Order: sequence, then C-alpha cells, then structure tokens
Amino acid sequence: MSQNIIVIGAGMATGRALEHLFDSDADVNVTLFNAEPRGNYNRIMLSPVLAGDKTYQEIVTHDSDWYAANGVTCRFGERVKGIDRTAKTVTAENGDVLPYDKLIFGTGSNPFMIPLPGHDLEGVIAYRDLEDTERMMGLGADNKVVVIGGGLLGLEAAAGMAARGVDVTVVHIMGHLMERQLDEAAGYLLRKALVDKGIKVMCQANSSEILGTNGKVRALLLDDGTELPCDLLVMAVGIRPNVALAKEAGLAVGRGIHVDDQMVTSDAEILAVGECVEHEGAIFGLVAPLYDQAKVAAQTIMGQEAAFVQKELSTKLKVTGCDLFSAGDFADGEGREDIVFRDPGRGVYRRLVIENDVVIGAVMYGDTADSNWFFGLIRDKTDISDMRETLIFGPAYQGGAPLDPLAAVAALPRDAEICGCNGICKGTIEDAIAGGATDLGAVRSVTKASGSCGTCTGLVEQVLAVTLGDAFVMPTAQPICGCCDLSHEDVRRMIKSQELKSMAAVWQECAWKTVDGCHVCRPALNYYLIADWPLEYLDDPQSRFINERKHANIQKDGTFSVVPRMWGGITTPDELRAIADAADKFNVPTVKVTGGQRIDLLGVKGEDLPDIWSDLNNAGMVSGHAYSKGLRTVKTCVGTDHCRFGTQDSTGLGIKLEKALWGAWTPHKLKLGVSGCPRNCAEATCKDIGVVCVDSGYQIGIGGAAGMDVREVERLIDVPTEEETIAVIKAMSQLYRENAKYLDRIYKWMNKVGLEWIRERISDPEERAALVARFDLSQTVYQKDPWAEHVIKRAETYQPVANLTLEAAE
Repeated sequence: MSQNIIVIGAGMATGRALEHLFDSDADVNVTLFNAEPRGNYNRIMLSPVLAGDKTYQEIVTHDSDWYAANGVTCRFGERVKGIDRTAKTVTAENGDVLPYDKLIFGTGSNPFMIPLPGHDLEGVIAYRDLEDTERMMGLGADNKVVVIGGGLLGLEAAAGMAARGVDVTVVHIMGHLMERQLDEAAGYLLRKALVDKGIKVMCQANSSEILGTNGKVRALLLDDGTELPCDLLVMAVGIRPNVALAKEAGLAVGRGIHVDDQMVTSDAEILAVGECVEHEGAIFGLVAPLYDQAKVAAQTIMGQEAAFVQKELSTKLKVTGCDLFSAGDFADGEGREDIVFRDPGRGVYRRLVIENDVVIGAVMYGDTADSNWFFGLIRDKTDISDMRETLIFGPAYQGGAPLDPLAAVAALPRDAEICGCNGICKGTIEDAIAGGATDLGAVRSVTKASGSCGTCTGLVEQVLAVTLGDAFVMPTAQPICGCCDLSHEDVRRMIKSQELKSMAAVWQECAWKTVDGCHVCRPALNYYLIADWPLEYLDDPQSRFINERKHANIQKDGTFSVVPRMWGGITTPDELRAIADAADKFNVPTVKVTGGQRIDLLGVKGEDLPDIWSDLNNAGMVSGHAYSKGLRTVKTCVGTDHCRFGTQDSTGLGIKLEKALWGAWTPHKLKLGVSGCPRNCAEATCKDIGVVCVDSGYQIGIGGAAGMDVREVERLIDVPTEEETIAVIKAMSQLYRENAKYLDRIYKWMNKVGLEWIRERISDPEERAALVARFDLSQTVYQKDPWAEHVIKRAETYQPVANLTLEAAE
C-alpha cells in the first residue's frame, strides 16, 4: 500500500532523500511544500550565479519534468501553517488539510541578523536564497556595498559583486578571515588575494549602527566612528536551524530538531534532515552530512536498517578562485608541533599540526591537491614518524623519491571520501566503473561525484585511471602554446576574472615563459582581449596574421586579392563600373565571382592596395573582410522580391544582418545565409549561421560547414519576426565571441558546449538582451572600414622600399 509522504522544504537534503526513494522504486505518494516559489536547486552554487559564471537554470537539481515523472505534487510558494500530530495531518496556508503517513521536516536554517540599530532598514539583506542573489546581481559599478562577515558566505557575496564592478567592503570582527577554517597565515594570504581583486577588507572592525535616510540604508557606522557609505548592506554572519514549526507542533527541539540515528524525531512518524536537525548535540552546515542524513531517512521510510553516523569532516573550498583546505584541530597547544611550508612565488601555504607523531590538524592555501591524503592521516591517526622529514611535501615524496602520481589514489581505501559535496567515496565510484561508467561524464551521472562544485574532478579522473588502467586516457587540456602551460580556456578565464586588459598583464599573471609571446599565442591573446575588453584594449596589428595586417588575402606570388563588400550579395551598375575601372587601372589579371556572391579582384600588387581601396571607397564600397576572422558574407536568395516561392524578404534581411554584423572580430570566419523558402537557394543550411524563411517566420540554425568538414546546421530557435531574427543572431554571435576558443568554428565550439547550452542562453530574454547590448557596444569600436583608415593614415607603409635618394639633414 502506498505511503503518503509530505515533505516540508525543498532543500538539498530533502531533494536527495526523494531521489533515494524514487531510485529504489518506493511505493510512495509525495507532496512537497516549499516557502520559496521554486523547487530544489543547488544552494552551494548561488555564488557562481552571483558572479555570472552560472545561471539559475544551471543549478536546478530537479525541474518540473522530474517532479512530474515521479508523481510529486508540488506546492511551491506555500508554507505549512500547522501540524496535527494526533490526526497526522498538515494544514497549508490556504486552509487545505492533507493527511500523511510519514512527514519529513527539511525546513533548513534562517540567516542570523545582528540586531544593530537600523537592521530593519530597506537595503539590509542576508545572503540566503535566489531573491537575495538577484538583489545583488542588480547592482553595478555605480553602487557601494558593505558585507558584514568574513566567513565563506560573506566572501563569496563580496567576490560575486566585485566581479560585477561593485565597490565592495568586507567588515569582519575577528583578526583574520574565515577564522573557523583557516589559521592566521592562510587568512592573510586570502585577504591579500581579495584586496588584489579590488575588495576592501577590514578585520577587527566592530559594527555599531546601520545609518539610513528616508527608511533606506546609507552607511554602516563602526564603533571607532568610521562611516562606510553603502547602497546595500549584506549580513553574512551565520545561520540558525529553523525550528519554529517543529516547536509549535510539540516536537523535541534544542538548537535544532532532535533526531535519532534513523533521523526520526520525538514523533515516530516524523523525520527531519538537513540544517534544521540536531543529532547528538551537533548541528550541520556542510552538505556531505546532509546527504548522509537524506539516505538514512529514505531507508528508514522504506523499512530498511540504517543509521546516521557523524564523521570527522574536512573543509575543502574554492573561495573567490582561491583553493583552501582545513581539517582537524589546528589551534596552538602544549605538546603540539608545527610543520610549515611556504612558497611566496606561487602563493602556497601548508601547515601540519603534529601531536605524539600523529597529524591532528592541517591547513592549506593555494595548492590543495594532496588534501585527501592528509585528511586520511588525520582520520586514521596514522603514525607519521617514519615519513616526518618529507611529510609536508605530500604522498608523492614518501620513501625518499617521487612516486607515480596515481599511487596515492590507488592506496586510498574504498571508504575514502572523494566528493565531499555529495558524500561519494572511492568504493562507490569503483562500483560505478565496474557497472560500465568508463568516463567522467558517466561517473558523474551515476554517482553525482564532481557534479556540484567540481573541485574533486581531478580525483575522480584519477580513480578512473587507477581502476581502468590503460583503457582510460586521462583528459588533458593542451596549452595555448609552448610559451605557457595554460590552455586557451584557462587563459580566457584569467583574462575575465583577473581583468587582464593588456598583453603584458596576461604574460605576467599567466606566467608566460617567453618575454613577449610567439606567433601562436599572440593572435589568440589579441582576439581574447578585443572580445572581452573592447573599450579598454587597443588592437595590436603586430599580433595578427599577414592577411589581417594587410586587410587583403596574400596569394602565392606575393600579390593580394581585394574583395569589396556587397550587402547581402546585392550590387548596382555604379559599383560594377567602379570595380571594372579599378581592375583596368591597376592591371588586375583576374576578376572572379565568388561562392559568397561577391567579386574578387586577384593579383593586386601590395603597393597598389591603398590606391585601389581609395577608388572603391569613393564608389561607396568598404572592405569585404574576406581575409578576416570575422563576418565574411551573408548569402541571400531573391526571396519575395522576385521568386514565386519566397515566403519572406530574404534579401532585405540579409542586407540588415550584414550591416549589423560587419566589422566584428570572431574566433574564426563567420558565414551566414538567408534562404527565402525551404528550397534553400542560398544554401543557408551549411553556414555558420543560417536562416530559412517560412510562412510562420524564420528558422535559425547554427553549426553548418561546407569546407574540409561538411555539416548541416542544427536548429537553434524559430522566431516570428525579422526584428527577433536579427536580435537572436547578434546574441548568438556575441555568445560565440565571448566563449569560443580562438580558431574554432561555431560547429567545433558547439560540440564542446552543447547545442542545448547555447539554446538556453539565446532563449532567455534577459540574457539575449544583455548579449545584444555587449555586441552593440563592441561594434561602436570595431565597425569601421579598415581600407578607409589605412588610405588616410598608413598608405606609406605599403610602399615596397624607402626612397634612398634623399640626403640626410645635418
């Protein structure tokens, strides 16, 4: 007989409990209440959402389809008003009375708000949910924010807003940041890194009063009289279990809702999981024990034997891009010794606390690769006397010589925790591999290991390598070139996150091995800087290939080809006469019609380029950018102008698209096509971006190719109007510009990120509008005719040699 399960709270713990129930085919009918107007999402990932690295949709753990598939009755945005334990019913806010066989509390925790004078002013918020995150995301460079609290949550909030250009000050009452996880030395390094990111940090600062004007916050007053102006004040000073409803229902509560080892409360039919519970005097804030509780609760409901056991925990975090680890007891004490390692150049710090030849505590900053091994020593109380001399250097150096890097992973027991976020041990991953999960994606899908913060991805790959041996090829990211060890993607992330706005800044911060790069990396860096900082970065012509420096395609005999732009493939008699006159005047040996509906003048001498450009400019023509990593052509058919089958004005749309997109630099060449009907005369289905007009509007596809690789486009989106078509293609171009690796065509980039990822961003109205705005901003700088510019400013540089007949002046 089915059990009626009512769950109060759609948090990470209750979501995991439901997964266990459904994965075990439990015979249950579930009703899920949640005060927030949404279902389960990964709250840990709110910080990347705030920083702009992820969208809310990317952190949703269970969507509407999942609830529907599992028959969950969702009552989101509704609170439970009361519980009748005798009748075994809950009463919703709207008066509905629902019976239950089992009730699960997952009410989570409430943010603690310091009761300072002014704490109730408008603009004073906590950092707890999506609404708080969106409030902070609405700020920009003109805003000032004060964050009270130098713990993990406060620093993530500060970093996320700073990444958006907000002026942020962190106020912390203790002597160093994250004092519960870090010692003073690691706290110093973290503070230094934050200051380098433009975040002001004030430690040993005591808040006195929140000042306001007309009911809205304007400043934080410290007890020394300092005023910190702010438009928003964020309190991130801790959480308290939310026990109000449980207390009203008569359940036993202390700091949290009391539960036994089976996660059962003082009422045998009511369970509790997550941040709201208290187990043997302990309350919980990290996700790993919450997931253990969820599994036990599900097993209890299904009548299986299970018990929640508190484990010694480590903390492995990435705070604003800085890797941190702490475990055990690292306080000073009599009889304890420290082993410390520092590498100022790399910003690395390690400290081990030893007592009676056992590691009892560890703190790491900057390099946490060996943290699992050190945590195992702490947990197992391993005698380290024989490896004391090399202990600080990690497992690879035990025995006096470096070992196989995989040896440490191979030596880990099956119960060694690999993924802290999801509580996944090595044995679970090994079992998944034995069951056919032979790559990272498959292991992630089966076990959820590396599926949250991603910090353990390398460890999961190492378990795969140890288990599969030669059958597993460890993924490696190829460095951008021999000058640097970082991949294209890593360099691009550094340019964005560190706001590197010059070649010199990239070389310094990314540890280039050469003085000024090479012919491989310089063009890529030049493009990334142009795309990410169009207003701040000045294009470097010397970092471009010869065709882009000369604004013409060099031929095998050293001459060049010149291709004037013809908007949408349309020309006029006057333009044709100008092209013919130029061909005659400059003795152009070959005049050819291209496949992109243009006319190519082949065999132009280098010294004649400025003059032929000048003549074409005078006829109203600009560069066709046939040499560039940018928009080449927008090929069109005649559409409704002349064709009996045309459904839309394909020619007019092609002209508008070309006039909107020309001049924009892209990772590789960009070719478009607009066909007026499904007969596809403009071959739009094999372009980088193709539009097929139909009676109902416009079908937009991406990722086509017709060169060495032949590919048909994949449908991106259908829109009803010409205006929307132009906006979608602008947004698509900008998404490609901002995210693709240099020299990757759209189809190659699409294979890496997935069509669905692209579609989600283009389909979201706000994100589409933001992409269009950034594209238009870049076009204010780069939509200019290089031919005209060079005719005026640089014509002399095209002469073959200097005039040596001139005498030097005395």
